Amino acid sequence: MSDVNRANLRDLLVLNYDSLNQKLASRLGSSENAREALHDAYLHLEKATPAESIRNPCAYLFRIALNLAADRRRGEARRLTSSEVDALLDIADEAPDPYRVTEARSELRALDRALKELPERRRSILIAALIQKIPRKAIAKRYGVTVRTIDFEVQRALEFGARRLNEVLGQSGFESDPSESSID
Repeated sequence: MSDVNRANLRDLLVLNYDSLNQKLASRLGSSENAREALHDAYLHLEKATPAESIRNPCAYLFRIALNLAADRRRGEARRLTSSEVDALLDIADEAPDPYRVTEARSELRALDRALKELPERRRSILIAALIQKIPRKAIAKRYGVTVRTIDFEVQRALEFGARRLNEVLGQSGFESDPSESSID
């Protein structure tokens, strides 16, 4: 688009501003939206790509303004409102805090030590039953004992692990979450 065409289109926009504004307002739903679209169209004419000839300059200006209004509406639709941002900020963080990570690591170390302290047979039965999910009947057959004996060994191993975990938690001060304690 030559500089003369740009100048002519800008002049045409200014001369037909009221009629374009009225037409756009009926299409866009408000006079404010129409004014913004016409303003954007005026600015757009500065960087418009060259065109050979324009058959209907008023229709061309109207189409530019409509397209720019649609672009603006799409851009606004992508932006979050302040209430949406506030709602996103209020979403609880599911990740454990450093205290919980430290507590969990301590518990895992305590359980690992407790497993190592178990007699070999009891440890193997516990691992087979709870971790490997082997049916207790198959475990009983493997060790040549009754299912009731397997249940007893698993129960004893679990009780031992719980006692060791309680001992460790009592010694390390992890018995309560500091965020839950109150200051008098």
